[in-house]
Amino acid sequence: MAGIRLPPEEPETTPQQQARATTDSLASDDDRSIAADSWSIKSEYGSTLDDDQRHADAAEALSSANFRVSSDYSSDKEEPDADGGQSMLGLQSYWDAAYSDELSNFREHGHTGEVWFGDDVMEIVTSWTKDLCVEISQKETSVSDNGEVNDQADKYLSSWNVLDLGTGNGLLLHQLAKEGFSDLTGTDYSEGAVELAQHLSQRDGFPNIRFMVDDILDTKLERQFKLVMDKGTLDAIGLHPDGPVKRVMYWDSVSKLVAPGGILVITSCNNTKDELLEEVENFNMRKSNLTGDVSSEAASGTDHPPFEYLSHVRTYPTFMFGGSVGSRVATVAFLRK
Repeated sequence: MAGIRLPPEEPETTPQQQARATTDSLASDDDRSIAADSWSIKSEYGSTLDDDQRHADAAEALSSANFRVSSDYSSDKEEPDADGGQSMLGLQSYWDAAYSDELSNFREHGHTGEVWFGDDVMEIVTSWTKDLCVEISQKETSVSDNGEVNDQADKYLSSWNVLDLGTGNGLLLHQLAKEGFSDLTGTDYSEGAVELAQHLSQRDGFPNIRFMVDDILDTKLERQFKLVMDKGTLDAIGLHPDGPVKRVMYWDSVSKLVAPGGILVITSCNNTKDELLEEVENFNMRKSNLTGDVSSEAASGTDHPPFEYLSHVRTYPTFMFGGSVGSRVATVAFLRK
């Protein structure tokens, strides 16, 4: 993947090294070997689609775009090669074990669990996203920027139904609720994460937030959302041994979940803004190649238009590294046309 990898603020460990260092405490070898095949989910939704076919389709798309599939792994039962830029963070078995541990800590001590990227990043992302949504709503309603805007923010935000992909403990949705969003849904492929999120939502006074087990790579959701949030999910997908293939599957799936005129907000610590822009452009080109001619899909109106860059957070601290200026976190918003 293009671009530089910026060093973490604490140079002695990286997120991948931390994951490998703590794996034994989170999941035994036996636990990790019981992971669901190929990111299938254990829920009321039942079995997933033909995973081999979905992998084949994604691999073919990568091949046609001159991307390299980095591995022949096809199951979360396989552990990644530590030298291949992969991590236990890419496996469902890791997250199942992690949230099992966090559930135990919650029951025993009331702990909320880890905040991915930290509280400061979460607050920046949610406040910035709120302002972006209000601005878009203003343009849609032709309201000029005046003193009434802040007073009408809640009215604007009431029309924004929100989906948080890979919600984990659901705290991002809590913060969005504090910002004024009211129609909130969180999904995660780990049952333990969803159970923890439900407990925390009830405890902390957000009983109206909905949580459900769902895998973005084989989503059962039929509803579209005006705002889709991803804070670390694409990162984790990219760390899977089949990361390049699964990222293609991710974009195919997420494009169906974002409503026309809606936005996708991705926060990443493993991809720069430019890398995310490049990935979206690759997706757009692939979709354009598929729908360039008048097809039955386009004629039936089921085609999903591509994304375009909308904005990005500019307030994260930056520093010089290798002659380039960068930040440890990137948050980018894409508009679905």
